[in-house]
Amino acid sequence: MAGVVGNENLRRNGVFALQTLTVTGCYYVAGRLGLLWNLAVEGAVFTPIWPPTGVAVAGLLIFGLRVWPGIALGVLLVIVHLTSLKPEVLGNLAGNTAAPVCAYLMLRAVGFRTDLSRLRDGLALVFLGALTGMLISATVGVGMLVLADRLHTHSFWGVWLAWWVGDAMGVLIVTPLLLWLYEARWPPRLSRWPEATALVAVTCGVVPLVTHSSLSVLFLIYPLLIWAALRFQLIGSMLCALVTSIIATAAATEEAGPFEGLTRVEVMIKLQAFNGTIALTALLLSAVITEQRNTRRSVERACQELVEVLEHLTAGDAPRARPNRPEKEAGDGSRQERLGRGE
Repeated sequence: MAGVVGNENLRRNGVFALQTLTVTGCYYVAGRLGLLWNLAVEGAVFTPIWPPTGVAVAGLLIFGLRVWPGIALGVLLVIVHLTSLKPEVLGNLAGNTAAPVCAYLMLRAVGFRTDLSRLRDGLALVFLGALTGMLISATVGVGMLVLADRLHTHSFWGVWLAWWVGDAMGVLIVTPLLLWLYEARWPPRLSRWPEATALVAVTCGVVPLVTHSSLSVLFLIYPLLIWAALRFQLIGSMLCALVTSIIATAAATEEAGPFEGLTRVEVMIKLQAFNGTIALTALLLSAVITEQRNTRRSVERACQELVEVLEHLTAGDAPRARPNRPEKEAGDGSRQERLGRGE
């Protein structure tokens, strides 16, 4: 018995170590990808979309709170990649670890479901997981820059806003995709591959054209989001939002298209406003459509069950009604015959 218990504990420890290292590796890779596109605001460099925050929140929702050391280790690896170890690194390490942990705790407190099948789940991820939770990482990170004399006090709010929106964008875009990948059934159905291919082709053709055009035609992205959400729900709309945000960020860093001739602050505001509305539209629209479809399926299932119950009741009453009528008639006839005989 002791050997069995020991093997079980060893297996659990191995699974925990594997999950923790998985979160660490994904966080580090996401951080390296996020650093490919960055902007400078008030002398500080920031990323319009910071994918590691989405990886961290998704890792906590999938594996639980016990994998938070993997987030801390991933944050440390990204910081070491960017700069040498300094005293303010501990503050950034604590802030970037505490933000997704607090976001996870708030989501769990309101009964968040990882399948994002309800509108309330989408709203919780937006307002609690992204906007509220990432206040911690932005405030601590920019505050450490000010304390280390690497940022002037008057530049605090501009850099803080850019940091906060970048972290929130990571949660809004990356977390839903990772949760879908974890919940999805594999292999996926092949019935809609032609339509999916058409959507990808149109998106890859329209988005670069719109984001690099000097005309203000960014609104042409929204019909693609609606198409993706209506036909492919969460995975379609969020992938479309992710591709759009990446291409728009690349155009902003190049100061091309609608971002041409703007100051760095104006570029940041316009880009983050566009990316934010794209992510919010994709997430909430897909959540509404999914909830409505689930409700319709529940009603159809309930109606089908009611029809089956009625059929069983009808089939059960008919056999009892048929044999009773002849017996009753026969009984009445014999009674009349006895009366005629005077019995």
